[in-house]
Amino acid sequence: MKAYVFPGQGAQFTGMGKDLYDHFEEARELFNKANEILGFDIAKIMFEGTTEELKETKVTQPAVFLHSVILAKVMGDHFNPDMVAGHSLGELSALTAIGALSFEDGLRLVSERALAMQDACEQNPSTMAAIIGLEDTIVEQVCGDIKGVVVAANYNCPGQLVISGEVPAVEKACEKLKEKGARRALVLPVGGAFHSPLMEPARERLAEAIYKTQFFKPTCPIYQNVSTFAVKEIDDIVTNLLFQLTAPVKWTQSIQEMIKDGATEFIEVGPGKALQGMIGKIDRNIPVSQASV
Repeated sequence: MKAYVFPGQGAQFTGMGKDLYDHFEEARELFNKANEILGFDIAKIMFEGTTEELKETKVTQPAVFLHSVILAKVMGDHFNPDMVAGHSLGELSALTAIGALSFEDGLRLVSERALAMQDACEQNPSTMAAIIGLEDTIVEQVCGDIKGVVVAANYNCPGQLVISGEVPAVEKACEKLKEKGARRALVLPVGGAFHSPLMEPARERLAEAIYKTQFFKPTCPIYQNVSTFAVKEIDDIVTNLLFQLTAPVKWTQSIQEMIKDGATEFIEVGPGKALQGMIGKIDRNIPVSQASV
């Protein structure tokens, strides 16, 4: 069974999507439509922008979404998933690719998500840190003992867990985790504490947009970050989306569940190869590859 996975923020690079624009009329139409919806020339930034320009939250999230969704669309019948999952932002890419959202509504939600998260970051100075080489339970226990807000945010693969929260609490947790034997405890260059309680203002703002959006029954099950198991009913999809910004990304658990349900190969749809690396560490026996046209 084919499982298609969609990357999140951080996968962007200069030139992303240019090959699709150059070779497919459908891609050109979708990029032009995206420029109209967003009110700025995101295609130009994706193709020619600097690393710093691509790092702007209002650009990064729509850019990764566009690369992923447009690639899935131009693949045509070659995009034939039995199941899908998306890492954080990638969940909206996945839902759009399997027909649960229209292209226009998916992009609008991604744009609103990006702006809401940026505002939440400005309200609460916060950060994230990658913890390498410790059991998840040890990281969870240390975070629970720290004064202030710091939580497990991204369960990326065994031995790699990202924590998220207030700057002093994250820094203190890093110190404690190094004492516990972490190979690395590295504060990340991000704008805020994604997938933590500090994203509550963003969650509330995005919830308003989600409630106004029409969802459709997807063509295959999606394994969402919040629940980790197969979901196909619209009400369940919406409920899981509503809590995604403040809940952890249970990527390891989602991939394990997909394998348990019969996934025999994973195909990453979008920029970069980060998810392929994570999946290889979750189960080295499962083939992983990059989607292409």
